[in-house]
Amino acid sequence: MKIITLDGPAGAGKSSTAKALARELGWYHMDTGAMYRSVALAALEQNISLENEKDLAELAASLDIQSAYGDVFLNGRNITAEIRIDRVTTATRFVADAPSVREEMKKMQRSLSEEFNLVTEGRDQGTVVFPDAELKIYLDASPATRAARRYRERVDIGDQSRTMDEILHSQLQRDQGDRNRPVGAMAAALDAIIIKTDELSLENVVKQVLELACDRGLISD
Repeated sequence: MKIITLDGPAGAGKSSTAKALARELGWYHMDTGAMYRSVALAALEQNISLENEKDLAELAASLDIQSAYGDVFLNGRNITAEIRIDRVTTATRFVADAPSVREEMKKMQRSLSEEFNLVTEGRDQGTVVFPDAELKIYLDASPATRAARRYRERVDIGDQSRTMDEILHSQLQRDQGDRNRPVGAMAAALDAIIIKTDELSLENVVKQVLELACDRGLISD
């Protein structure tokens, strides 16, 4: 099976690009961030301590997490909206920082690559999970650009509870945390192609990745 990895910081355009690419190619879109959020949601619902790594890993191994066209399903239940609430966001870091949980999730992610051609997005897809992927992309943008995107997304859904400066501050803290994680730290693979998305439309980013995929022989003209 063929694999395209998209790594990079929050707000760089990974999710939008991955969804559009998968749709264009007819490949499976794997949102690894949503997968960790799904484990966090399940832990909260089952009252599993976020400090108990062993129980979290056993939980992760027991779950059926699927995604399709932007929706996320946990054991057959659509949890797309639920995994975006604040308490799940807070809990997800505990889950994602647990080494044994990441091992279970890596197994799950790799098993999907045996069944489908993948467009996979995350923080460590090209460095840890799929180091032999045929095409590795690292999407990046300035903190200001990424914060502005997040702010516009919130405004579009009627949420003006946070100012641009608050979002930027939160984002900078998240970036630092993601880069310094004990496992699965955010980094560009040595052989990744870095695309700066500040001045690019989604269509232009997708076009660039498709051209690279064609150059690598992953798709035909």
